[in-house]
Amino acid sequence: MRAIAVLCMVEVHTAAILPPEGVSVGHPAAFVAAAFGGMAAPMFVTISGWGMYSSAIRRQERKPRSVDDWARWIFPRLLILTACQILVNVLLNSDRGGRFEWDTPGVLTLLAVASIMTPALANLSLRTRGLTLVLAMLSPIAIGDYSGADWTWWERISSNGIGQWLERLLLNGTYPALPWISFVLLGTLIHDLQENHKAREGLIVAGFIFTSISISYSIITGNEWALTEGDAVLTFFPANTPFLIVSSTFVLLAQRCLEGSESSGGEPWKGGALSFLEPAGRITLTIYVAHFALLGLIAFLMQGEPRLGIVPAFAVTIGHTLMWIPLAKAHQEFIPEISFEELLRKMNQSSR
Repeated sequence: MRAIAVLCMVEVHTAAILPPEGVSVGHPAAFVAAAFGGMAAPMFVTISGWGMYSSAIRRQERKPRSVDDWARWIFPRLLILTACQILVNVLLNSDRGGRFEWDTPGVLTLLAVASIMTPALANLSLRTRGLTLVLAMLSPIAIGDYSGADWTWWERISSNGIGQWLERLLLNGTYPALPWISFVLLGTLIHDLQENHKAREGLIVAGFIFTSISISYSIITGNEWALTEGDAVLTFFPANTPFLIVSSTFVLLAQRCLEGSESSGGEPWKGGALSFLEPAGRITLTIYVAHFALLGLIAFLMQGEPRLGIVPAFAVTIGHTLMWIPLAKAHQEFIPEISFEELLRKMNQSSR
């Protein structure tokens, strides 16, 4: 699931840098790209939240931890995730045809915020985290226009001073803590409900009921059902409550399908047919940063150039996405010690 999440992120970022000529929002190709994009980040954040929560739970079960112990656990994650976010911003900087300012908060700074919260989450009951998830999903309603629903992309990624930067980080950036912390909380619930198939499947059913209602509402009112930004029932920038519920439903469904009967002692989905993805799943942060290096070069070279046709753009997008599967396998065979994940592991060992 980690691998699928990061590969979907690669796909949607590539499609954004190389949009084909003549493809409108209503084109089937645009819908497919947007569907992957709508699922990529929620899945990526959810599985990252699951991983951090799982690590915190294991650490806590070994022995009680003091505030200093938790600070030593948080600091390496905070440092690496923030540094990687700045690196991503530099690699795809707006000055060179990219999409970010050097200090734009993004999905990695969201995970940095989550790393600060995780020790507290590890000490909250399942019921309390479930209630917190509901409140986080409803937070866009409370935030209202302050989320920047009518902002341009460039307004959303820029900030003037520390005050505005904190606003982008917490409330109205690309991946603000509110409401995107919802997916971290969802990851903690998936972790704790691993053995409770009935509860998870109940959530999926409830989510599909809501999804059906949202589609019906879209048809009745004549509004678009889902758009990256603009006037639609589901919007990504900013993430609204219907989007949070629908995307969480599909994350739960994907996790349940990929799990198969593994949690009850059986085999994973199709007896491990997707095991070839596992090397990519071990270095998701490294792939996430590295693919922006290539996209940054492409964005720089494509400045002032005409857009590609739909066939070559599709081929480049799919090719760039799939190439990380063999590259990850080669990495794990030859240089597994060179990755951001390995750096984090070594920093954790030194802080114990």
